[in-house]
Parts: sequence; C-alpha cells; structure tokens
Amino acid sequence: MNYFEWLPPEGVHILFVLFLSFLIGLEREERKGSDGRSSYGGVRTLPLIGLIGYSMAQLSGGELLPQALCFAVVGGFLLMSYWHKLASSGYSGITSEMSGLVTYLVGALVYRDMFWIATTITVASLLLLELKVGLEDLAKRIETTDILTFAKFLLLSAVILPLLPDKQFSQFQINPFKTWLVVVAVSAVSYGSYVLQRVTKGQGGVILAALFGGAYSSTVTTVVLARRAKREDRPHLFAGGILIASGMMYLRLTVLLALFNQALMQKLALPFIVLAALAMCTGWLWSRKTDPSTEQVAREFEPKNPLEISAAFLFSVLFLAMLVATHVAIEYLGKTGVYTLAGVMGITDVDPFIMGMTQAAATLPSLQLASSSILIAAASNNVAKGVYAFALSPRDTGKQSLCLLLGLAAAGLIPLFL
Repeated sequence: MNYFEWLPPEGVHILFVLFLSFLIGLEREERKGSDGRSSYGGVRTLPLIGLIGYSMAQLSGGELLPQALCFAVVGGFLLMSYWHKLASSGYSGITSEMSGLVTYLVGALVYRDMFWIATTITVASLLLLELKVGLEDLAKRIETTDILTFAKFLLLSAVILPLLPDKQFSQFQINPFKTWLVVVAVSAVSYGSYVLQRVTKGQGGVILAALFGGAYSSTVTTVVLARRAKREDRPHLFAGGILIASGMMYLRLTVLLALFNQALMQKLALPFIVLAALAMCTGWLWSRKTDPSTEQVAREFEPKNPLEISAAFLFSVLFLAMLVATHVAIEYLGKTGVYTLAGVMGITDVDPFIMGMTQAAATLPSLQLASSSILIAAASNNVAKGVYAFALSPRDTGKQSLCLLLGLAAAGLIPLFL
C-alpha cells in the first residue's frame, strides 16, 4: 500500500524538503557540537530555510525574480550571522552559511519536481561537509605543481580532443581522435592510482604500495620494490609484493580493454581476472612467510604524475608507432611477425602495444590473433620484470621474484592452448 497516495502532491514535496534539509541540519548540528565554536544552523534552522525556499517557489508560481529576492534576503541574514561569528570568536569559516544557501535551493528544486537534482546536491553537500578533515588533508598532500599539471591535461583533453578529426588517415588507419582518447584513458587510470597513493601517503606497507603501484605501472613498481629490498632483509615480503603488482597489471589491462574493445575484453576478461587473482593471492601468501627480519617496512615510493604533458605525448608517439609496426608486421611478416612484436614490446611497456591492438584488431585476420598477441606481450612483460627484480634486488629476493614472475608468465600463456 502506498501511504503517500493519501497526501496531496504539495504534502509529499514538503516532507521531501524537510527530509533533505534535516539531513544537512543534522550534520551541522553534529559539527557545531564537536568543534565548540559558535555558529548558526542545525536541525531546526536549516529545515526552516528549506521550507522558506519551497514556500517562496510555491507562492511565486515558479517565477525566478521573487525567488531570487528571497534568496538575497536569506543571504542577508546569513551574512549577519557570519559577521557576528567573526566579532565573537574571530573564526572565519563560512561553510555553515553556504550550507544554508544550498538548503534554500533544495526547497526550490523540489517545487519544480527536480527530486534527483535536489537529492544529488544534498548528498554532495553532506559529503563535502562531513569529509572536511580528509579533504583538507588531501589538499595538503597534493602539491601545486600537480594541480597545474592536471589543469593543463584537462585543457588538452577538453579543448583539443573535440577538435581532432574522428576518421582514419593513411594506409595504417590512424585516427587522431581515438589516438588521443586512448592517451586520456590510460593516463586517467594511472592518475587514479596516483591520487590514491598520495592520499594514503605514509600509510600501509609494501603490500599496499604493490596494489596501488601495480595499477599505476607494474614495471615501475617492480623496479622500485627491487631497489628498496636492498635495504631490508625481507625477501618473501618484497617478492610477494612484486608478484601482487603484476597481478594488478592484469586488472588494469582488463579495464582498458573494456573501454576500447569490448570483443577483446570478453575474450580476455576471464583469463585476466583468473591470472590477477592467482598472482595476488599467491603474492599475499608468499609475503606472509617468515623472513630473517620482522621489522615493519614503510612505504616510500613517490610516483610521477602520469598527467604530465611530456609523458602524454610520449605515450601517443609510442601508441602510433605500435599501430604502424602492427600493420607492417601483418602485411609483411604475418602471424609470426605479430607474435614476435608482442614478445619484444613486452620487454618495455605493454600499454602502447595492447592499446594499439585494441585499434588494429579489426584489420587482423582474426580476433584470436589479437588476443594471443596481448597474452604474449603480458607474459613477456612478466619475464622482463623478473629479470629486473633479479638484477636490482638482493640474491634471495631476486631469485624468488624471478621464479614467481616466470611462473606467472607461464600461467599467462596457458590460455593460448585452450
């Protein structure tokens, strides 16, 4: 039975306004009681402001001018509250006053039946208000240069991307729009890991560094952990962490394939997820084995911002080179040439080659050739990382890492025979 059917539409609106504004007021009431500062607003004031916003919208018949004038009047009262707060305590925070203005707008939005927008704004406001400490801590952890780099990348993505032609050029079928879109997507995935690493800076240990680092770049993470292992007598911990980073690589590749080639993703999703689970579980269990030292190992890795323009342009050049090389290999060397190219590219960075495969798959003789090449490239990359770990880390860590990554590489080739 729908109990709201007994209420007129306006009654439902009022209840909804009260509910949303009460949530904001509840958060402000809690904050007011915890910080000990004198400030307006709580479980009574903010619902009243929400009702004022809805009532004015109702009385004006939805006309914007009366609502804007009322908004200004409410803003005037909030300004008086702000002045009083400055005079009495010297505290200059204006968050509570802004939440009052938001609550007024929520009432006006509900009048227009914009329930989804009103709810979204309320939830966003609650998150911004409640996560004050975390957001302020994040702002301290992110440097000014990172913000500037992000702004430059947004400019190149939002301004340049729409201007690029979405059609293929030359016999190599190079699409400028898709090329830069691939760069944006790969950089965005790496940037997500970069932000998580900055947010959790100083927290967790090698395992957390391996998880986030593997999503950023498993090759870079392997090199960093292998070098760090020279200072610690924890071979099992570092070898397991290196294997976990390579497991995260398969999850990263699954996400990128899902973005750019659904057919390849469907073909490789199951083996990639199985390989990721196998590597991460084995790596975690291996890291739990007893080491000569039992001291905690703190995270030290400071990743490079993947949104730097130079890195983006370098990736785009490598991506285009892989497209051209793949077409040349298909035309002149056939299947063997493509597999050889996959094995060679896995030694350095698999992302440009695999992203190139997502775009060149339509021109290949079969989807099986593209998926097999990706499996070979990933396995080759695991072998290369094993060699890096063996060369850069102490003897025990190097041997264990090499054996674990060779095992993962061999497991990664099993789907070729299925």
